Amino acid sequence: MNGIGRRIFVKEGALALMALGLPPDFLLQPLLAGTQGLDRKKTLICIFQRGAVDGLSMVVPFGERGYYDSRRTIAIQAPGSGDGSALDLDGFFGLHPALTPLEELYRRSEMAIVHAVGSPHPTRSHFDAQDFMETGTPGVKSTREGWLNRVLQDTECAECEGRTLQNAAAHAADHAAGQVSMATVPSLRGVSMTSALPRVMQGNHPALAIPNLSEFGVHRDDEVGSAFRRLYRTERGDAVSAAAEEAFEAVRALEAIDPGSYEPTGGAQYPNGDFGRSLREIAQLVKADVGVEIAFADLGGWDTHVRQGGAQGQLAGRLGQLGEGIRALYDDLGDHMEDVVILTMSEFGRTVAENGSGGTDHGHANCMLALGGSVKGGRILGDWPGLERELLYQGRDLAVTTDFRDVFSEVVSGHLGAAHLDRIFPGYDGDPARYRGILG
Repeated sequence: MNGIGRRIFVKEGALALMALGLPPDFLLQPLLAGTQGLDRKKTLICIFQRGAVDGLSMVVPFGERGYYDSRRTIAIQAPGSGDGSALDLDGFFGLHPALTPLEELYRRSEMAIVHAVGSPHPTRSHFDAQDFMETGTPGVKSTREGWLNRVLQDTECAECEGRTLQNAAAHAADHAAGQVSMATVPSLRGVSMTSALPRVMQGNHPALAIPNLSEFGVHRDDEVGSAFRRLYRTERGDAVSAAAEEAFEAVRALEAIDPGSYEPTGGAQYPNGDFGRSLREIAQLVKADVGVEIAFADLGGWDTHVRQGGAQGQLAGRLGQLGEGIRALYDDLGDHMEDVVILTMSEFGRTVAENGSGGTDHGHANCMLALGGSVKGGRILGDWPGLERELLYQGRDLAVTTDFRDVFSEVVSGHLGAAHLDRIFPGYDGDPARYRGILG
């Protein structure tokens, strides 16, 4: 098929399938897909801890007297204090004991921690803070795209830059016709293992939400799948039929991965539940070499206003899932981790002081974990502001000394090669002088 013919069926087929109710991301992502074994090998895996994790219990400043003065029942005891004490990292900070699976990675200098990191905006609203973190524009509610989607746009084919979704579909014809290198548009560049596409992944670049890899797609052998295919297949092989077959082939490619038979390697044991399954499927996609550049997963349950617990309890259970899941993902990916960075984030931290219900309330600064072969780990990064009352933000919270956009900027520029940080984080002067040295 010549370039003009292919361009026609890509555009007309896309419009036909969209008109019949198929989500545009479903069609457009396969149409922009390239082949396996592409040159792009770097992957960023983002894990969002939705609900505002207590970073002061996650990475414990046991060297601060103020930490223990403010927490009567939920403080994590200093290293050497018996069962349930913090895991000493540097003589001042320690990991929550539920994160024991990650301690070895820190010792191997493959995990770094950025503390006192967060948004410069003072909001304590989960909705607003998550929105600001996902759009990368604190305080600006009108931003439509997520910063991870803007990264995908920035690192895609230079000739695709600035195109709308409809124009991108037409441009895919040029890729297929060999007029533009297919290697510049890998398949499945942005995937989110969630039921709906999160704000951080929304935007002009196609991205997929895949809540369950084994159930993704419409190429099924049951009656529903057969009826769906009959809607689009015609005897004369017109544009709609050709576009539909293109979409079905893309789904078949994912199904060929056969998630049901996947066996993790490296002794990895994922935790039960949706979070563990999401990380397992991310590992499968990365190892299948289908072109994943950015993968996203989230884990909720961090809003611990009541009965937070210390070394045991509600928070410890969630941290156990996080630690087990990340370690399983790390071990499962094995040598692939040389080309992968795992980054955790949460919308804000929690108050320094314990409340009257044995929990913590909405705070300000938090901590992030960064893991991978290119991470310069074994270090706690950032400027520690202290926990004395006069040093706290608004007299109650850990102060922010690292803007989360500096962490994001350093990772996407140094790891993924993003060049236009002013577009990825509009209105922010991403000065590399503020980078914390996460990457080696």
